[in-house]
Amino acid sequence: MTPIDWMNVEEANRTWPAFRPRRLFVLFVLLVLTIAPGSLGTLTRELMTDAYVQVSVFVAATLLLFYGAERVFGFDIGRSLRSAGRAQVPLAALLGATPGCGGAVVVVAAYSSGNVGFGAVVATLTATMGDAAFLLIATRPDAAAVVLPLSFGVGIVSGWIVDKFNTAEFRDLSAAGHHEVPLIGQTRLVDYAYLGLAVPGLVVGAAQLGMVEIGSIAGIPILWIALAGTFLGLVIWAFSPLQAMTNPADAPITRMAEETSFISVWVIGAYLAYDYLAAYSGLDLEALFAAVAPLLPLIAVAIGFVPGCGPQVLVATLYINGLIPFSALMGNAISNDGDALFPAIALNPRAAVIATLYSAVPALIVAYTFYWLAPGFMN
Repeated sequence: MTPIDWMNVEEANRTWPAFRPRRLFVLFVLLVLTIAPGSLGTLTRELMTDAYVQVSVFVAATLLLFYGAERVFGFDIGRSLRSAGRAQVPLAALLGATPGCGGAVVVVAAYSSGNVGFGAVVATLTATMGDAAFLLIATRPDAAAVVLPLSFGVGIVSGWIVDKFNTAEFRDLSAAGHHEVPLIGQTRLVDYAYLGLAVPGLVVGAAQLGMVEIGSIAGIPILWIALAGTFLGLVIWAFSPLQAMTNPADAPITRMAEETSFISVWVIGAYLAYDYLAAYSGLDLEALFAAVAPLLPLIAVAIGFVPGCGPQVLVATLYINGLIPFSALMGNAISNDGDALFPAIALNPRAAVIATLYSAVPALIVAYTFYWLAPGFMN
């Protein structure tokens, strides 16, 4: 773990903020909803607390573990994949199946730099469920225990098939290794503050998984800890230069705070969208989805084409609330690329599009296999 450089904290915090009007507007809207009077404010605060202790703190713990190990052991994943031979595709699929988008982004970058083949890209994008995996693990671990290993296996098979039959080259190897991401800077006080709030939140989240309710820690109500952590994350996100993933050269705590905040915005949006719709629209969502039941796996696969984790988190939320079947979740899990699609498009748009289309084939096969042969499975 990188120690605090107290001489540079002031300089780091002075150079950190960036003016982002749209993000500031989102922050303002969420603040207004949180302090709103009556049932709207109460529901918003409850949902933000749930999003924080059920998802955000687990995201933070996982990212800190992953990035901390990477920094401590000093390994270069790209070079390791290059020398992996036949195991390259399974390793790429394993990185993709890791909750979050970090592993998949590593493989996409390794392809651009010439360290892995196109089959590895297809494998990792097929295997990844992105940040929606954190939500599923936290709320439906039984379903996650099926989705993640199955996506991993499908990713391996898909990658090997692509490597066997694909002969096209989608990258310019003469330009490999020239894609740089600007550093965010020194580890900031705000990063340590975010970690400090995440620790008690993780205790509460872990206790809830064990069916134990904790109302307060050190006399502080969990509601206030969760709201403080949520809005600190929103401030980090609102002023952050982050677009999808942080630079591996940044400190693990900074990377954890930046990426968890980025992910949490989508999680909060999904929580609020579903519960607001259910509470205030008057729509019978269960009847609405039941009316188009045969199309739900196809729609979920199509949603997987959308870059980013927000739509995918929403699909997982719909499944958790019993509105879509497991087959739709499974199709979306295989077809979606999460935040890994952003750097893939930036580095090699043609390869990104083709890899995404390739992943749609197994997604449709697996989704409709579950729909027709096991319609009630995991529902």
